[in-house]
Amino acid sequence: MKQKIEDLGMKALRRIDPETAHGLALRALHTPLVTKPGPVTSDRLRTEIAGMTLPNPIGLAAGFDKNATAIKPLSKAGFGWLEVGAATPVPQPGNPRPRLFRLYKDAAAINRFGFNNDGMEAIAKRLAKRPKGVPVGLNLGANKDSQNRAADFAHVLQHCAPYIDFATVNVSSPNTEKLRDLQGPMALAALLDGVMQVRGRVPVFLKIAPDLTDQDLSDIAKVATDARVAAIIATNTTLERNRLASPHKRQKGGLSGQPLFGKSTRVLAKLHSLTDIPLIGVGGVANAAQAYAKIKAGASAVQLYTGLVFGGLSLASKIARDLDTLLEQDGHASLSSAVGCASDDWL
Repeated sequence: MKQKIEDLGMKALRRIDPETAHGLALRALHTPLVTKPGPVTSDRLRTEIAGMTLPNPIGLAAGFDKNATAIKPLSKAGFGWLEVGAATPVPQPGNPRPRLFRLYKDAAAINRFGFNNDGMEAIAKRLAKRPKGVPVGLNLGANKDSQNRAADFAHVLQHCAPYIDFATVNVSSPNTEKLRDLQGPMALAALLDGVMQVRGRVPVFLKIAPDLTDQDLSDIAKVATDARVAAIIATNTTLERNRLASPHKRQKGGLSGQPLFGKSTRVLAKLHSLTDIPLIGVGGVANAAQAYAKIKAGASAVQLYTGLVFGGLSLASKIARDLDTLLEQDGHASLSSAVGCASDDWL
């Protein structure tokens, strides 16, 4: 019955503006209409990353719950871990609307939000009241008009650190001008140094773009290792627009969803050959086979977001259960034994 309700709800949401639909979906999470099976777990799915025990490796990527308003229901939706944000030091409206576009023919989306959020103070207050359960992290961002964007990341972390299980340095959004310039080795090293000085015991993750050269990846792997980053998230959205069929294909912004799967997974596999830092695979995950492919390419855990636009919130629990079956079929007693077992296939 609840699956039928979700299907009807998804049909209705697809008929309205995507950003308005997103807001309605967040509010619907607080009603009994949305399936909340609790964290899906098993001995095979349970895993550890950066000192955190995850019930399963399926995580919610940053951007879905930007302002940490739906942590309680999301923690019961089947995910093994959640990432909220991005949060910036002061509130900002982001870029003008429309700024989110569904690409139905490509099972994809393009966004140019520009770090719209309520600011770190409001988000920290919500994080302070979050329920115990699955690990929750915060994506760190910089204000568009900041005079020192590198310092913004440290400022947000210092303010929110008591309430989170991990923090992600996001220098890979294409929607804040020149933000990706911070991925250069010297700028990145300086930024991470500032963040690590204030992190306390909070593990710091680094989220990178897919539009990087092999030399860029090598530089990032070295800087991340030197900075003692706890994990690398590969990848954010892409600026590439190859072989798209949908009417909105030429909109400016970051492309996510199915067209990103191959590109982001190749970056993941390359990183697996360059570093021993745990990797998080994100980009085009919409079913268990794709989550499993990321794991075999080198990911210790995965994240999804755009897949929910087309598959609904029940997708998280379905992927986790189906992944458990795939691991069992291949004779893996634990998730860790599958990590990187087929990374060479992507090189």
